Amino acid sequence: MSETQYKPHVTLACVVQAEGRFLMVEERINGRPTLNQPAGHLEAGETVLDGAARELWEETGIRARPQELLRIYQWLAPDGTPFIRFTFSIDLESMVAASPNDTDIDRCLWLSADDILTSPNLRSPLVKESLLHYLQPTRYPLDILTYFGG
Repeated sequence: MSETQYKPHVTLACVVQAEGRFLMVEERINGRPTLNQPAGHLEAGETVLDGAARELWEETGIRARPQELLRIYQWLAPDGTPFIRFTFSIDLESMVAASPNDTDIDRCLWLSADDILTSPNLRSPLVKESLLHYLQPTRYPLDILTYFGG
């Protein structure tokens, strides 16, 4: 019996909240504006926490560290691409100016939860799920994640 090795894309996302609003990034996918949390792929040699902070900076210009783990999602995209998504929360004291350093991001927006939850232009169902999980009280401490480096 032959087994196929499962090789999901590992992605990292941050639900960033300040003053009751949420920081989103807008990018064009197939020519259409699409909303996502600041997110991206884990790079070789970095921890998931370092990768999440890097993606936040690249996509928004904000330097902050994840504060808590919200969820880890396993998702099979409609095109068959498998993903494992680590989603973190970051609560800021105020809505700071955000400007992308990544040319793939058109702009950064501070939106209400309702604006996001009712948007027809979400990058994936994980955007809505991540926000819904943020709105629940359950959080996990970052020390649940352990890195063994070589």
